[in-house]
Order: sequence, then structure tokens, then C-alpha cells
Amino acid sequence: MSENRKLVAILAADVVGYSRLAGADEDRTLARLRALRSDLIDPTIAVHHGRVIKRTGDGALVEFRSVVDAVRCAVEVQNGMVERNAGVPQDRRIEFRIGIHLGDVVEESDGDLMGDGVNIASRLEGVAAPGAICLSEDAYRQVKARLDLSVSDLGSTQLKNIAEPIRIYSLQVGAGTKAAATLETATSRPATAAPPKLSIAVLPFANMSGDAEQDYFADGISEDIITALSKLSQLFVIARNSSFTFKGQNVHVQEVGTKLGVRHVLEGSVRKSGNRVRITAQLIDATSGGHLWAERFDRDLTDIFAVQDDVTQQIVGALALNLTEGDRQRLAPEHPRNIEAYDCFLRGRELWYRLTKETNVAARDLLQRAIEQDPEFASAHAFLALTHGLDYLNRWSASPPESMAQAEEVATRAVTLDDSDPWAHWALAIVKLYTRRHDGAINEAERAIVLNPNFAEGHVILGEALYYSGRSEEALESFGRAKTLNPYFPDVLLHFQALASFQLGRYEEAVDLLMQRLARNAVTDVSRALLAASYGHLGRFAEARAAWQEVLRVNPDYSLDYRRKVLPYKNPADFELVVDGLSKAGIVQ
Repeated sequence: MSENRKLVAILAADVVGYSRLAGADEDRTLARLRALRSDLIDPTIAVHHGRVIKRTGDGALVEFRSVVDAVRCAVEVQNGMVERNAGVPQDRRIEFRIGIHLGDVVEESDGDLMGDGVNIASRLEGVAAPGAICLSEDAYRQVKARLDLSVSDLGSTQLKNIAEPIRIYSLQVGAGTKAAATLETATSRPATAAPPKLSIAVLPFANMSGDAEQDYFADGISEDIITALSKLSQLFVIARNSSFTFKGQNVHVQEVGTKLGVRHVLEGSVRKSGNRVRITAQLIDATSGGHLWAERFDRDLTDIFAVQDDVTQQIVGALALNLTEGDRQRLAPEHPRNIEAYDCFLRGRELWYRLTKETNVAARDLLQRAIEQDPEFASAHAFLALTHGLDYLNRWSASPPESMAQAEEVATRAVTLDDSDPWAHWALAIVKLYTRRHDGAINEAERAIVLNPNFAEGHVILGEALYYSGRSEEALESFGRAKTLNPYFPDVLLHFQALASFQLGRYEEAVDLLMQRLARNAVTDVSRALLAASYGHLGRFAEARAAWQEVLRVNPDYSLDYRRKVLPYKNPADFELVVDGLSKAGIVQ
């Protein structure tokens, strides 16, 4: 009998942490699932012309005649779940992960579907975040021109038992995270909360100098304005990392506001020519598109700091902020900077952000030059300390302990020079954490956050210090705040959250977070090792051993002993929880 092959859209869905939910109250969980199927899921599938191919206890496989129908159905279901989970404690919520793929399948005589098309959809569902929808590139290509989709490109990812890497796009509905997205059609509009009235994103200023090598200067102006505004306790300011994802893009301000969850957007341009600089800036209401304030500044380069102060004060006035005395002190202009030192600092800071061995060396040279020209430049000392810190953490130097000693010396100098510089306290917090002075690290991180309440990196290092101190519940709160301030957060933050969940014994939750990280960073060895340990504690021994094989494939030199030595656990037994999970699966090193 000939095969019945066809091209269809496949939707795979399952419940996040189903084993945990059923273990806590199996009867109640099954009753809630049955109610969801009859009231939400099955009617929505029918409206969008879907056919249920297979059901499992906690999931389903559904065929659609078009990807558009599949995506509309998925969004409607996920939005329905946001409404149904409102007010339900986090540990009792039923949340779905959904994967959608367009692929070739074989239809069996009983209506079942087989083939790679089905397998890929199932694997996509496995890497989706709770409440999110992951689309393969083939599926996304079908809908990107037909639906108003805004998604996160997670890059090419090697999915388990799938021969070739698959490019994945993530769509998150309801309350957004990094994958926050909107899908607006005549039939479906996700429910999103209104952004805080006093919230702002500063887009990277456009470099109008006609020289791409001057990008660092325009970026530096934008970042320093972000830093100044971030010091205001009553203003919610999106972190640099997230604002700068829009660099070089032709985007609508309303779209930026939606993606970043802010009411206001500042955009502008910088033209630097010789000793003159022209800066334009405009503050826009992202909900209406209306201009609240605009200005052009033509100044000598030596006046650049006064321009930054002026822009900040103009924004304060346009937003009608009633500043506290503490806010006024935090916004007080710093002492005049040496312009050559500032230029070296901007170049060095920009190179440090690239986090490679080569750019770290180049950054250190520029930051040292900045300090030679302005020995009291606290922020330059802070970032110089961070270059030594990177050498220690990555074993880039001939003597990592010497690198850490240099980092401490320079970070301490930064704080001594300017106790009100959040970057200085951040750098010292990192040093104190990795030299196992946990209380000191927590104090420095908290000081950085007092000075800059919108300091996403400050909340991350506070979370790390709390985690390594054995205070994982508090750590998760800090990590959550960091993600709110930085919606396009670095993928390592997912690993930190997984570590805290793992320490609390929430192994299913840890697995979910680690799969999200692997979808964004397929070459991480540490997340694969933690995944193997999580599977070990869950009794999923075959998956644990497979994950461990991937650790050794990515990094044949991975060493538990080395990590035991360098990771700054206050209680060494906390690290042994990882070793125990591996041992349960028969993994020894």
C-alpha cells in the first residue's frame, strides 16, 4: 500500500511540571485538565480547523491545514491560560509549552501521523518557555508576512534526535519576558498590562558622523544617560542590554514600547566632527507616538558632560518628576572630566562588553590610559577591575589568583575615589563574592542598588551572592527583578535561576529553565551538567547520561573538581547536591 504523505502544520503541547502537579494532588490536576480541554482547548482547536491526532495525559498533538491557524490557536490558548492562572499560586498553575512546525508527514491508516515533521514539533515544544510558543524557521516563514508577529530569534539549535540544527523563533504571550511578543489579528489580541507611567527606554543614539568607528561615542552618550536616569528611584528604566538590541534597526517607537514594556522612549543622534559635537534628542510617548520634548545641542566636545546633564534634567521636567533630595544628590554633576580620558573610557567599556579574551586585553589598555589621564576617574577603575575579573573567571591570564588580587585592588580604589558610583560597588561585589566574603558581597551589591535602583547587573550579582550563601528564595527574587529591568537578558541568567531552583529541590523547574538556556546557547557545558544532575534527582537516568555525554562533547576538559574549587559556595555541601544527582544516574568523574 502506498504511503499517504502530506505537508501540514503540527502543534505539540504539554503541561510544564506535570509530574510535580500530579504528585501534589493528582485528582485535582486531572480534573482541572479535563475542564480546560472542554472549556478552552478543544473549542479553540475546532474554531481554527485543527484535528487532534494524539493525546497524552498532559499534552496533545494537533494537525492544522495552515501555520496561520496553528499560531492563532496557540496564542488563544496561551492567553486563555494567562486569564485562568490569575490569582493562582505559582506552584499550582497549569502552564503549557507549545511547539509548531510545518513539515512533511506520513498519515497512517488510523489517522496517526509519523515522520520528522511530528518529531520536530515535539522537540520544539520541549525547549519552549512556560507559556510560550516556539516556531521552527519553516513555520515562521509562513506567518511572518501574514500576521503581525514580533518574536525572539533563538538561533540555530541542535534538537535531540533531529539530524540537522533547526532555527527557532520564540513567541511569548501575556506577561512578557525576553521573548515578549505581540500577535495582533482580527480574531486575537493578547492581554498585556499597561506599562508603568514613569517608565523609559533610551535607544542607542544614531552615529551621524559618517565614520562607523565613532559608534562607540554615540553608544557611550546613550549609556551614560541611561545610567543617570537609572539613579532616580521613582523612574523605571530599561537596561542597556535590552535597549541596545534595537541598534541599527528601523523600528516604530510604539513597537519598542510594547516590546520593552515602557511608556516613554528617548531617541537621538550624535554627530562628532573635530572638537565639535551635535546631539539631538527627543522624548516620545510610546502609547500615542506624541513628542513630549525635543532639543538640539551644538557644543564643543569639552561640554559633552554638561549636555548629558541637560538632557537628563529636561527629561525629568518633561515627565514632571518630583525629585527627592536623594535623587537630586544622585543627579548632581560629577567633577569635570578630562575629555581624552572619557574617550578612552568609552572605547574601553564598549570593548569590555564583548567578553572575549582579545577585546578584554584591548579594553584594559584603554582603561589604563583613561586612568593615567584622569587618576580620579572611578568608573574607569571599576571597569579596569572587571577586566582582571574576567581573566580570573575564564582562566585567561597566566596567574588567575594574581588577576583576582589586581581586581580587588582596583575595585577598592574605585570605591574609595567615589562611594556614589554604582559600577564601583558592583565590581567590588563581584570580587568579594569570588573571594568568598559573602556578606561583604551582599552589602556591596545592595549599596550599588541603593545608588541605582534600576541597575539590572546589580540585582544579578546580588542574586548570585544570595544563591552562593544558600539563600535561594531571595536569589530568585533578585533574578526576577533583573529580568524585569532587562527583558532581553543574557542567557546566563536562566542558568542562575536554574541553580537556585535546583538548590530548592525544584528539579522540574530547573530542567525547564535549562532547556530555555540551551535553546539560546547550545554550547554551554555548565548548563548541560546541571541538567544531567537535575535528571538524576528526578530518576530520569537515561536522559541524565545523555546530557552528560553532551557536556563532554561540548567541553572534553570539563571538571567537577575544578568547579568545586572555584565556585564560591558558603556551604560546600550545596555543590555536592549536583554531584549527588550525577551519582544517582551512575555518572562518575
